[in-house]
Amino acid sequence: MLMDKLRTYQNYIRTLLQRHAGYKPKNLDVETQIIFDTENNHFLLMDIGWDKDRFFHDCVFHLDIKDGKIWLQQNWTDADIAGELVDMGVPKSDIVIGFQPPKVRAFTGYAVA
Repeated sequence: MLMDKLRTYQNYIRTLLQRHAGYKPKNLDVETQIIFDTENNHFLLMDIGWDKDRFFHDCVFHLDIKDGKIWLQQNWTDADIAGELVDMGVPKSDIVIGFQPPKVRAFTGYAVA
């Protein structure tokens, strides 16, 4: 993968995670963490905190960059993360909906792998 493309995709993901980090669950004692591992290309948005007496540690978004493509590994929101990446300039052929079974990915309109 060209370094320029890698850096561009990392910057897009950073912008995306920072934007969504501002949306915090109401009535919960939550710390939102952006985990940004540029060495291994793993990126997460986490909510950590308390709901009354119940501790939670939730991965809201998980994205990876593998083989020149952005893999959406997890999205526990109704936000269209893939669409937001397309709006930033990422071609659909460089986005894999990783949480979809491989046999279903061909029908998502995005890359299969």
